[in-house]
Amino acid sequence: MTEIKRHITIPKGSFFLFGPRGTGKSTLVKGLIKKDTLYIDFLDPETIRIFSAFPETLMKTIDAGNPGLVIIDEVQKVPQILDVVHKIMEERKIRFILTGSGARKLKKEGADLLGGRAVYCRMHPFTAAELGSAFSLDKALQTGLIPVVEESSNPAMTLSAYVDIYLREEIQAEGLVRHLGTFARFLEIISFSHGTVLNVSNLARECQAGRGIVTGYIDILEDLLLAYRLPVFAKRAKRKTASHPKFYLFDNGLYRRLRQRGPLDIESEISGAALEGLVGQHLRAYSDYALPDTKLFYWRTLAGNEVDFVLYGGDTFAAVEVKNARTLNPSDYNGLVSFGDDYPEARLLLLYRGQISIKHKNILVVPVELFLRKPGDYLK
Repeated sequence: MTEIKRHITIPKGSFFLFGPRGTGKSTLVKGLIKKDTLYIDFLDPETIRIFSAFPETLMKTIDAGNPGLVIIDEVQKVPQILDVVHKIMEERKIRFILTGSGARKLKKEGADLLGGRAVYCRMHPFTAAELGSAFSLDKALQTGLIPVVEESSNPAMTLSAYVDIYLREEIQAEGLVRHLGTFARFLEIISFSHGTVLNVSNLARECQAGRGIVTGYIDILEDLLLAYRLPVFAKRAKRKTASHPKFYLFDNGLYRRLRQRGPLDIESEISGAALEGLVGQHLRAYSDYALPDTKLFYWRTLAGNEVDFVLYGGDTFAAVEVKNARTLNPSDYNGLVSFGDDYPEARLLLLYRGQISIKHKNILVVPVELFLRKPGDYLK
């Protein structure tokens, strides 16, 4: 596959670049290497050993080469290095780019996140806009858009290996959980919560584990950037809203890999959650890349009216409902109608699997693939 131009905006100064494994962080930062760049890779065991034992080695290495740019890949592997980075940034005008596939170890170690001297950026899976003509909705719904998977000659096998690598290298090797078997069972069970409101008590019962343990497992997934929770949009609420967040795995392919199927499973339920998750990951990417002041929510009243996604912030206020159907019923508009009644300022969008765009009262109905390819045409 030819090199894909990512839509993330590269800050001019120092910055953190966080994102799950395989999302292209290393590829991106290696493209920024120049003659005066010092590149340090903490996926290399020998490099980890040296810098873990003697973090001040960074200062000596910089003194020897006098670089203008220092790139440290997978910085969370040696969190104590940030104290040295902070000192260097205070004393010298050197730009740092620090990548990581999770902030859990940094938080646990109480690592200094440079006191605001570095911007925080987030890397996402490929988007339809980035892939252009190479984007296939059907393929994305099956194997997702993680770059290392998308570029593989065997996406299904690579996706399985991807999950195994995280279990072995991130979970087991870092000692994040005591019982890997229980955590593996949790991963399968939590996949059924993809796109739904979290019920931790039910999860704990199905996992046969304590509520506190399951809550900790969910935190691990979020800290490793493998999942996210959407809070309820409750600004200027006119009705009582739900209080629990919705849960999503960060990429649709991961959901498909973890979601086991049986004779009683209904394909429409699985594919519906897959489509909603695919839209969600595109909205997160677009928000981070193009609408940095915007946050993502969902909306649900205690009466049962719901909208899948709400983008709010800056000049953006949009409600997005996703329907895995080629034709729509009058009831499909109910959530957006209720939201529009409470928030007439919002742009209302309904995405579906049909082929034509239409206007239903104040709701714009758009084919989901068309939206994924050009979200800015509908959100700005």
